[in-house]
Amino acid sequence: MADTDKQSAMTYPTPEQYQGWKDDADDMDMSVSEWMQAMIEAGRKKFDAQVEPDEGIQEIRDKRNELKNQLEEAQERIRELEVRHQRRLERDEIIEFVEENPGATFDDITRKVIDTVPERVQRHLDELEGDALYIDEDGYYPESDG
Repeated sequence: MADTDKQSAMTYPTPEQYQGWKDDADDMDMSVSEWMQAMIEAGRKKFDAQVEPDEGIQEIRDKRNELKNQLEEAQERIRELEVRHQRRLERDEIIEFVEENPGATFDDITRKVIDTVPERVQRHLDELEGDALYIDEDGYYPESDG
């Protein structure tokens, strides 16, 4: 563009404004004049500040419900695995008892299992207390009652 194709324009920024403009211009490898011209033109452009959401409320609810269902299925699977694990531990305990006491009778094994019940029950109650159960002076109650 020839110099005759340009028009001079003036502005009187504060020293702080000018320094900010100069810093921004330097960051963009431009002169302050070029930067001012680009910023003024950018400001003149018409644009819609409205933002359209990527997803509608129903889509978000559907995804939330799907994730909730997946969580419930995973929790149920975990509960099943915990029960299987507990059964395996109990089986292993019986096997260990028989290995330590070859020829143990049904009554011997039953007595061993009965002898370990209070310890196992106490362990379960400790895990459930505050989560699913609470204890009062006279006994245990469902947490939903408390």
